[in-house]
Amino acid sequence: MTTSLERRYTDRMEEFSERHPFLVDLALVLALMGSAALGASLTLPGAAPPDDDRLAVVLMGVSCLALLKHRTHPRLTVVVNALCATVVIAQGYLLTPLLLGPVMASLYWLATLAERETVRAYGLSTVVVVTLAAAGSDSMDHVSLLLRSIGPVFWLLLPLAAGTMTRLRRAYLAATQARAEHAERTREEEARLRVTEERMRIARELHDVVAHHLALANAQAGTAEHLALANPRQTQQILHDLTGTTSSALRELKATLGLLRQTDDEGAPLEPAPGLARLPELVSSCASAGITVTVTTEGEPQPLSPGVDLTAFRIVQEALTNVTKHAATQTAHVRFVYDGPRLLITVTDEGPPTAAAEPSGPSKGFGVMGMRERAHSVGGELRAGPRPEGGFEVSTALPLQPSVSGDEER
Repeated sequence: MTTSLERRYTDRMEEFSERHPFLVDLALVLALMGSAALGASLTLPGAAPPDDDRLAVVLMGVSCLALLKHRTHPRLTVVVNALCATVVIAQGYLLTPLLLGPVMASLYWLATLAERETVRAYGLSTVVVVTLAAAGSDSMDHVSLLLRSIGPVFWLLLPLAAGTMTRLRRAYLAATQARAEHAERTREEEARLRVTEERMRIARELHDVVAHHLALANAQAGTAEHLALANPRQTQQILHDLTGTTSSALRELKATLGLLRQTDDEGAPLEPAPGLARLPELVSSCASAGITVTVTTEGEPQPLSPGVDLTAFRIVQEALTNVTKHAATQTAHVRFVYDGPRLLITVTDEGPPTAAAEPSGPSKGFGVMGMRERAHSVGGELRAGPRPEGGFEVSTALPLQPSVSGDEER
């Protein structure tokens, strides 16, 4: 309780000092004038005071008035006070802390406002000059030289140490406040970055789910319409597959939107993220839409991390979706190559030849962009473009384990 009250009063005094600096300086100067006048009147027992009192009064008045400029001219203030104190001591006045009050105040403010090199130069010079004046003064002839030297050294080093501690404390508080402000800005920027990344992730996920299933549903509906009269049995099978396609789309949309609505304290079980294990289902759905997909695997299959597994599946899914929507062909080839620490995936179709310099339709939308972002998120790379012999090719190289912390799932 006492500590909090002291802090409260200290804070109020600091606020008042910041609002009215001249009033505070004037009050301190008047107080130092009083202490200097009192110090000039003190003498040792049995010793007579100096005859010339006016000089001491004038010099102490000048030194105290010089303190009013300590905020703008701290070096000049120290020089004036050191000279005045030296002359007064040389005149035979008794060296006391009251007499040294103005020069001690100037040294304190110098230590709080100036650089370390300046404090050392002016401070040590003042200590040496005043100490030499005290050593040669007649006011303490019966006191040993050692005692006459220790007193001024101690009293003048004390404000230098206190001022240095104050300056270091202010620098520490300023650095702490700067770090706090920087941390706050960094936290806000990181939060905005995370929000942007999450929006992009959700956009990619929704695009893959909606575009794939709607493209398949559209192709299945078109095929069923074409075969409705010629082959009713096959039409019925296609319509059955169409129901499964739309149901799968609704399930994935429900799972994705459920993640958005779920709070941290909800522990509802989530479906596992799709991976290459669902590739036969994807091939079957493409077959029902009239696209024959062949899958080949080279090398010994290796386990994939969940993030890479999801990325690989989504890239193949989007590439086959583009074949369904854009390619003028009914065949597609998916090739997996396990090459050391990487998985190479190539999805090609055998469409008609196109100009190599002009990209085909899929590269103009968000599909290729989303696939490239997914590959980069796990430390991989992706290329997509028309083939010289015809058709379109999507090739990607993914690490078996992600090289960056960018797994899509949580």
